Amino acid sequence: MTTWKLTIEYDGTRYYGWQEQKNVRTVAGELRGAAEDFFGAPVDIAGAGRTDAGVHAIEQVAALRAQRRQKPGALLRELNDRLPPDINVLRVDEARPDFDPRRHAVSRYYLYQISMRRTAFAKRFVWWVKDPLDHSAMREAAMVLRGRHDFVRFCDKRADETSTIVVVNSIQIGVDGDLLLFRIGASHFLWKMVRRIVGALVEVGRGEIGVREFSGLVDGSRTTTRFDVAAHTAPPSGLFLESVLYADQPLPRDLESIFPVRRRSAETRKC
Repeated sequence: MTTWKLTIEYDGTRYYGWQEQKNVRTVAGELRGAAEDFFGAPVDIAGAGRTDAGVHAIEQVAALRAQRRQKPGALLRELNDRLPPDINVLRVDEARPDFDPRRHAVSRYYLYQISMRRTAFAKRFVWWVKDPLDHSAMREAAMVLRGRHDFVRFCDKRADETSTIVVVNSIQIGVDGDLLLFRIGASHFLWKMVRRIVGALVEVGRGEIGVREFSGLVDGSRTTTRFDVAAHTAPPSGLFLESVLYADQPLPRDLESIFPVRRRSAETRKC
């Protein structure tokens, strides 16, 4: 049995998430189909994280195991020849037989893109928020997320999740063109956690809830239970699994958009 580490990018718009499920198209399912077509035999595939339906990835990591040996470069070409155009294997490396992309990861980073204007080209990769947003208030609120917290209010708990405690080690908010970017790095993530954080931060930016109220949602204060976090879940279109880091790997690139939305004047010019 040979094990390879795959680094994969994908546009999740057409897929029902990463994890294989019956009767729906998933990214892992497409990858398995391509690998088994090439090897002519069953393979084993495990991912570093389960992105939700419609969520994208810049650097998802997976382990592929098969009985037949193959050079990494040849495997890369053969998989990409069989994969649909919205899934692409960026890199193939031989890995240790016990490589577990989920358990061996030390941190994961997600990036969310909020568009501050209507765009014809990037709508699959952003959430367009029509209302003006107070970036300073959102940034102040987001800093509360750093550290070890119980994110029970920001997740849909899966049956196999025994704890809702997450250690957040990095938070960044910035502007690139007409995009407001939110990046979060943590030990791991809960189901819908990032999208619910973004949804609540947008309500801070709109002025619907204050920084103190958002802080109460994070620390479990009873005074904030009237705010329905689930009802304000951000759409999946703007969310990207940006990177999965292992021991001795550098931190992600500087904060910048994945699909830029260039700043445009709101004025109509005569020609």
